[in-house]
Amino acid sequence: MINTLESNWDRSGLPGWSYFSDELFELESEELFRKHWQFVCHENEILDPGSYTTIDRVNERGLVVRGNDLKIRAFHNLCRHRGSRVVSDKKGQCGKSIICPFHGWTYNFDGSLRGVPNKDTFVGTKFDTLGLIPLEMEIWNGFIFVKFKPSEQPSISSILEKFDAELSPFAIKKMIPVEGSEWSEVLDANWKSVRDVDNEGYHVRQAHPSLFDLYGKNYIDEPYEGGTSRSLGKFNDVPSKKWSVQRYRDILNQKNWLSLNELQRNSWLYVGVFPNLVFGFYPESVIYYYEFPISATKTVQKGGVLRHSDETREMKIARYLS
Repeated sequence: MINTLESNWDRSGLPGWSYFSDELFELESEELFRKHWQFVCHENEILDPGSYTTIDRVNERGLVVRGNDLKIRAFHNLCRHRGSRVVSDKKGQCGKSIICPFHGWTYNFDGSLRGVPNKDTFVGTKFDTLGLIPLEMEIWNGFIFVKFKPSEQPSISSILEKFDAELSPFAIKKMIPVEGSEWSEVLDANWKSVRDVDNEGYHVRQAHPSLFDLYGKNYIDEPYEGGTSRSLGKFNDVPSKKWSVQRYRDILNQKNWLSLNELQRNSWLYVGVFPNLVFGFYPESVIYYYEFPISATKTVQKGGVLRHSDETREMKIARYLS
């Protein structure tokens, strides 16, 4: 009987050891996180020259900074002298240049080396070759992505272009971050466990009763294809039982803020990006969340919210309720 059961058992899932293996963690770090596009932030988080944000993933360190020419560039957050972080804070504003806190090597916002203390003691050094090392970077609808190592992965714009027409009415590029909305937590679980649960809506009924009241009966998960997935939660066609859900729907029905079509006004759309990112597109806001491993059994998950720059009081209330 046991042999018969085993022969008919569906073994398409990952084996248990893959959620605890240090060797697989190292392989995933290299192949899935260093060689795939990683989300950094929205470009409106670094508006002024010298404003920056950093990204740490699987022992790689990145820096995204806006230059005096207002262009955004990405570099390895790595001083060319001794390998210190040239920027130690998560985000902030540089003065006229980027100054390494260890030995004071100074870089322009375009990555070029600007100044070296006691320069005459570095005999024979070719300083013109010691600018910050660029990272591959791309911006899609205002969202900044970087890639730490070269790979055959297509551009992020080509990966996500299938959603461009659908998302155009949301005017994502003009959105701004909600102050204080960013969050981060460390989970005692393998990163795939987090993705496994989040990639399907089967848990909504039990784990998210308010979401089930909002759209649970009309939620559809579409499979990953070409590095992305699409999930749609169309609002239920019956009155909501929860006060907050009913109030949220009432506010949304007052008027069409963004010239959204009927489906967009009455649903939440989720877009997943392999391997670790999810966007949520709501009528009044956009959310994002992602995770990355720090070991085989520990995961960091982060997220945040964007709002419309011309947000009205009603939109703000709707965002609060959502």
